[in-house]
Order: sequence, then C-alpha cells, then structure tokens
Amino acid sequence: MKNYIQKGDNVTIPAPIAVASGDVLVVGDLHGVVAGDAAEDEPCDLVTVGVFSLPKVGADSFDVGDRVHFDSATKLVTSTASGNVHIGTCVKIAVSASASVETKLV
Repeated sequence: MKNYIQKGDNVTIPAPIAVASGDVLVVGDLHGVVAGDAAEDEPCDLVTVGVFSLPKVGADSFDVGDRVHFDSATKLVTSTASGNVHIGTCVKIAVSASASVETKLV
C-alpha cells in the first residue's frame, strides 16, 4: 500500500505538556502511556496498546473486565466514568488498598 505509514502500536506526537516515562497521556481521542520523558512540544513516544500497571485512586477497586478511566486532574486512573476518559479494561483484581491496577489499553 502506498499510503501505509506504520503499525500504530507506538506513535510519536508533540508533547502537549511535559511528560515522564510511564505517564498516562490523553490528547483528544488519542491516549496511551508515555515511553520516555519529553518536554512540552518535544517529540513524545506514546504506547497505545498493551497492559500496564497504572496508579489509581486509592478508594477505587476493580474486578477483571471493569472499565478503567483516566482523571486528568489527579493524573490517576479511576472507576468513575463521569467526566473522565475511558482508556482501558482491568485484567487483574485491584482492591481499594492497592496503589495500582493492571490495565489493558483500548
């Protein structure tokens, strides 16, 4: 195909803000996990597929198959859908006492 660019598992975009490796980044309808540190407006490699351990809101708990959302204000994943972006699905039970949830990006 003459118009094929790349597989798309990782994409390089200009960082809209300064980001660190492992951060969740949401830019419009695009979301993923940052592969390396980048300053604002520098190229940023964003991993858009895979399973990641992501920091979560402490009070939230997740069962396998639950939707995982990202709260851009707290920079944490949450079970609260309202006002947050759906970024993935829980693949391992996470109790409220845990600090993270294993999330398959969608």
